[in-house]
Order: sequence, then structure tokens, then C-alpha cells
Amino acid sequence: MQRSFLFLLVLLPAVWACNTPVTPDREDARQAVLRADTAFSGLSQAKGFRYAFLAYADSTTVLLRDHHYPIIGREALQFIEHMNDSGVTLTWEPSFAAVAASADLGYTYGTYTFAARDTTIRGTYVTIWKKDGAGNWRFVLDTGNEGLGK
Repeated sequence: MQRSFLFLLVLLPAVWACNTPVTPDREDARQAVLRADTAFSGLSQAKGFRYAFLAYADSTTVLLRDHHYPIIGREALQFIEHMNDSGVTLTWEPSFAAVAASADLGYTYGTYTFAARDTTIRGTYVTIWKKDGAGNWRFVLDTGNEGLGK
């Protein structure tokens, strides 16, 4: 009985959050997250993904990458600084976005295309976003995986 009560106690806030009505402020925030993700991709196409990732990363960001433990904070920013994006293009398109009831945390997911001279890789991604003190959306977690073929 105690375990069931504890389970309900843990699950109830998640269910409550999912049933929270979408307010105009929350919908505005959802649209802002979609715009941020789209602009992030546009900057990656225009100036390179290294530049774009540095421009949109929060100082506490976490990167989840193949063959790495989570890369966190300053180490994540250093990892981005050392990425080589010459001769390649990374773009993506969000398929969905949602925001918390507080309208200051959200996520997007969608598909990406990584194109090099002789190779094109398509995959899926998810990005978690946080609104900073200036009202800008910064990503706090980014991950993706290959698997959609060419």
C-alpha cells in the first residue's frame, strides 16, 4: 500500500502538468522555442554548426554524444569549440515543441541532415531549452542519433 501511495505521489505532478491548459503565454513560449530552434539551424547553415552551437548554448548545457559520457557545462562548451565543421553542413527541422506551464523550459524534436562532400546522414534529435534572464532561449541539453538513412 505504501509503495502504491508513493508511486501516486511521484506520478501525480507529471499527470497534473500534462493536463495543464495551454494559455496564450504558454503558446507564445512554444512558438518562441520553435523559432529559436529554426533560427539555430539557420545559423548553423549560414555560419557553421560550431558557431551556431556556441551562440545558442547555455553555460550549463549538456551534450549527449556517441561514445562519450554526458559532457557538461564548461567541458561541453570546450567540446563545441573543438568541433571541426569545415566542409560540412548540419541543418535540422523541428517537428514538435512543448513548454512547461511556467513557460521558461521547453523541448523540441525533429530530424537533421548532416551533409559532407560524399556523405549525407539523416537522423533525429531532441533539444531541451531554457529561457535565460534576458528572455532568450538557450539549449541546456542536445542529443541526436543517426538512423534515417540517406
